Amino acid sequence: MGTVQKILPHYTAEDWQHWEGKWELIDGHPIAMSPTPVPEHQRVAAELRTEFILSLRKSGCKKCKAYDPIDFVISEDTILVPDILIVCGEIKKKYLDFPLRLVVEILSPSTALRDRNIKYQLYEQQGVKYYLLVDIDVQKIEVYELADGKYSLWENNIDQPFELENDCRISPDFSAIFDRE
Repeated sequence: MGTVQKILPHYTAEDWQHWEGKWELIDGHPIAMSPTPVPEHQRVAAELRTEFILSLRKSGCKKCKAYDPIDFVISEDTILVPDILIVCGEIKKKYLDFPLRLVVEILSPSTALRDRNIKYQLYEQQGVKYYLLVDIDVQKIEVYELADGKYSLWENNIDQPFELENDCRISPDFSAIFDRE
């Protein structure tokens, strides 16, 4: 009896451009970005993005901006869509193809494993300086900072400033992000 070889399709950014809906592509494997995140995910995302915008304004930093999801093209077969991101520099295309300064992923049961492992490694390899994982169930924000090519977790002090660029330092206030009243 012979063995059956399984062949999985391998998709590229060119294929991805023609798909309907929101998709990520990791090593040629498509991942649907639906259904729409739950209301608490969306609320926390809005609070965080607002806090980053206010902090950027207060700092006077003009070259860094906070964004809702934008396609981040890492390679011909890997495209990620972070929940929130900060970019320092001008975006000239309909997508990003250069390293981000800060990425936020809000964990959900369907994304937590991928966010904590695959995306963690990809963002680390791409030189994303700060990677924030937000767990709305336990109301916690983990901040990872890139140093010498590896992420290290900020221990018990998420209130320290983020050094986005030499002349761009922000200090967002995360204290009210999880207030539900």
